[in-house]
Amino acid sequence: MATQPSIVILDGGRRTPRADILIDNKKPGLFSGFSATQLGGLAIKAALAHTRIDRDLIGHVVMGMAQHSHRDSIYAAQGMRWRGGLDHSVPALTVARICGSGAEALAVGAEIILAGLRHDAARPFIVVGGGESMQYPFCLFGYRGRKVGEAVQKYGPVDAQGLAPGTHLQDSLLMGLYDPGAKMAMANTAEELGRRYGITREQADELGLRSQHNAKRARDAGWFDEETEPVGARPDGAAEPVVVRHDTHILEEASLEGLARLRPAFEPTGVITAGNASAVVDGAAAMVIGTEAEASKRGLSPLARVVSIGVAGCDPQIMGWGPVPATRIALERGGIKGGDIDRVELNEAFAPQALACVRDFEKMGISPEKVNPMGGAIALGHPLGATGAILTLTCAYALRRTRQRYGLVTMCIGGGQGTAVIIERMG
Repeated sequence: MATQPSIVILDGGRRTPRADILIDNKKPGLFSGFSATQLGGLAIKAALAHTRIDRDLIGHVVMGMAQHSHRDSIYAAQGMRWRGGLDHSVPALTVARICGSGAEALAVGAEIILAGLRHDAARPFIVVGGGESMQYPFCLFGYRGRKVGEAVQKYGPVDAQGLAPGTHLQDSLLMGLYDPGAKMAMANTAEELGRRYGITREQADELGLRSQHNAKRARDAGWFDEETEPVGARPDGAAEPVVVRHDTHILEEASLEGLARLRPAFEPTGVITAGNASAVVDGAAAMVIGTEAEASKRGLSPLARVVSIGVAGCDPQIMGWGPVPATRIALERGGIKGGDIDRVELNEAFAPQALACVRDFEKMGISPEKVNPMGGAIALGHPLGATGAILTLTCAYALRRTRQRYGLVTMCIGGGQGTAVIIERMG
């Protein structure tokens, strides 16, 4: 059986900063004026510029997005493609595996190349990544078909003063965080994991503090700079743009005492608070992938090689445990042991969820100290459909900076899944 070609991530991938959806929980966030397609377009444009690839060599665009947030979200990857500066002849595909969508885009892009059915040999490289605006709208229910004045409302804007009895608004962000299959919200599944693993409030807060301290150290040392493209934003329609250079949720003076004062956010006696759960942010990332042979032929520099990818299902009532079986699959497929992993980027959806995974990783030989040495989503945020791509870039650039070999990128997925990507430094 012939050996499959190596899929490589080219040097030059970029992400936007991750910006809180609200400033001080009072004002619209710095990226509130951007749709998901605009954020994804910014990431693609930056990735193409820094990769320095001939754009005529791009055969597909595959981008992840978890949920529609704007009127142009239905176009998703297509909108990101043209906003990123690619020609109309380049097809674009949107993939959605909720929190794993950014990693799924990498997997689908690699499969397009390896399967050959849709691969364009004349344009052998693919842009992959993800974009998410968490500025989810309020949705109006029970309204279509009702009379407004003398007509039945079908399409178009609705005057709030004309709302008929029985109609109601719901926040689509909060609605999306409830899983009817599990009959639980995402946070409650993490609380359930905490109970099963005996995780205390103090342990959850300690992880939150570690995340903040590691993220601040990484930001101040400039470790995120080579992966991050500054973005000019005009919050509230300001005439002069504000240049956003860093992730905005990092706390300058986090402390255990401050975290301990926060109330449980989801259950009266729960351990999850606003200080030890992932921040709700907007963001995007993109990178170019292809075979190692094509990269060499074109004189392009590979940043990392994709070793293996694992996807697994689990009980939706403990959906946050998904990275554990997914990682086992990725390790087995890659033919490597847990002890070979040099660093892990684990999405910290909620502290007890992350701690449960870390405990099981340790049984595989992965030291807890290797997990999120530059902070995680508690400090940096989790823009659902973009997170997998962002963490892949963070891991790849960190492996090069530290001259380590293997990195693991893994995240839980609402509904009871996990995904894991193992990459190897090149160069």
